[in-house]
Amino acid sequence: MTGRPRVLLTRRWPEEVERTMAERFDLVVDQADVPLDQRTLASAMAEFDVLCPTVSDRIDSEVIAGGNRVKLIANYGVGFDHIDLAAAKAKGIAVTNTPGVLTDATADLALTLMLMAARRAGEGEREVRAGQWTGWRPTHLLGSSLGGKVLGLIGFGRIAQATARRARGFGMRIAYFGRREADPAIARELEAEFHPDLASLLSVADFVSLHVPGGPETENLIDAAALAAMKPGAYLINTARGSVVDHAALAYALREGRLAGAGLDVYPHEPKVPDELAGLENVVLLPHLGSATQETRTAMGLRAIANIEAWIEGQPLPDRVA
Repeated sequence: MTGRPRVLLTRRWPEEVERTMAERFDLVVDQADVPLDQRTLASAMAEFDVLCPTVSDRIDSEVIAGGNRVKLIANYGVGFDHIDLAAAKAKGIAVTNTPGVLTDATADLALTLMLMAARRAGEGEREVRAGQWTGWRPTHLLGSSLGGKVLGLIGFGRIAQATARRARGFGMRIAYFGRREADPAIARELEAEFHPDLASLLSVADFVSLHVPGGPETENLIDAAALAAMKPGAYLINTARGSVVDHAALAYALREGRLAGAGLDVYPHEPKVPDELAGLENVVLLPHLGSATQETRTAMGLRAIANIEAWIEGQPLPDRVA
């Protein structure tokens, strides 16, 4: 295209990224930094050339039908199940994401959740802040070590593999379930054991960490039956998508002591956290911090810029998903 494209950021992005975009594009930013409603998003389709949404925006078929000006949806994030790809494709709208750059940050957070849940760190901090700690004693808040335990990874892509490398540093053994076996070189490096079905993996894992995309294929993948198949006293970790877990079933398993604990960073209807989980002590609840480092969020923005510039120049889009 010719001229500066009109670009909408639906949320505030890191300052460096916004400054760079303002220099190169006709940029409009949602200064309120709250999710835009569906009517506003639909109107944006007629007012901008490029829409830059986040996971908190629902870009459904009704939004996409709102106008014919937007030709690129440059998503800020790796997941894109909040965007109706079929509707976008039908209108000739390209969709990109920002993969790769958030791998390490998300893997770090998966380990954070594992450690917090296993060592009951959230319970301990709440006790201290409430002034209820009565001092050290041998049986106080006993948790679990990671060394020698089996980490079961559901999905074995970049983030899962990075999580496995970190877990190996704690002396954990690695098992995984996925659509297919991993590259033999990676499997050897991580000494990772492939399980051809989900129940098999769940039966051997002391910690289960989810690394699958959202969408209909994985909705409630971890349901009551899957939770019942897990080892008694195991831990569930989710840094993927909230829709992957049946949270009512998880709350029941935690209340009944079937599972020792859980660590969650994502929820099906963010920012709402399921009420049945919020009152439990044996679950760590974080506010979707997977990629929340200054370095990572900036890199995500720069990746989005690269996709926009490629689109302007008529070049292949580096991270096209539709």
